[in-house]
Amino acid sequence: MIDIFKRIIENVLTALYQPFGFSVILAVLVMFLYLFIKDQGWKVVVRRWVNEFKANQTFRRMFFLAFYTAMILFRTLLNRDMWKNPVSNVIGVWGIYNENGDLTTEAIENLALFIPFTVLLLWCFREKIVGKSVKLIGTLWKSVLIVFLFSLIIEFSQLFLRLGTFQLSDLFYNTLGGLIGGIIYCGLYKFLQRKDKLH
Repeated sequence: MIDIFKRIIENVLTALYQPFGFSVILAVLVMFLYLFIKDQGWKVVVRRWVNEFKANQTFRRMFFLAFYTAMILFRTLLNRDMWKNPVSNVIGVWGIYNENGDLTTEAIENLALFIPFTVLLLWCFREKIVGKSVKLIGTLWKSVLIVFLFSLIIEFSQLFLRLGTFQLSDLFYNTLGGLIGGIIYCGLYKFLQRKDKLH
């Protein structure tokens, strides 16, 4: 009977703890929206959002960056089960096989996750991050630094909130994804600059 009672309490507390961070973020955003709607009305707010999305390129870029960042946070923090020991595998998985010899795509996923993030980030904030002229070395340095710090925040959050495991391999592959994203962005930027000069 005590085991059943203990399990019920654990399940209830876990059910409250796991969505807590996401619930706080969502509640804050909904209340911002509520304040805006209270003053303007639903129709005005929806019409303004649609018009901004159609007409404002910066708004669209920010939307896509916010959308993708939310996906990363759901994958890494917000939609995770609690771990009993968040430092159980600090070194992590460095290849396509884990320590048991099973095939795993974790390294590839961590690498791929931050390539679009870096491209979108530079697409939105190029001038603030790298300045008016895009130079390869400067862009790559900033890309690596930003993604490393963002990944470090995620890894420490997983550690302290016990929502995943702190892994050095995740940090490395995320940062490598940032480097590749920076290279892709520089290539696309130079290509589009040449294309504009030809027209």
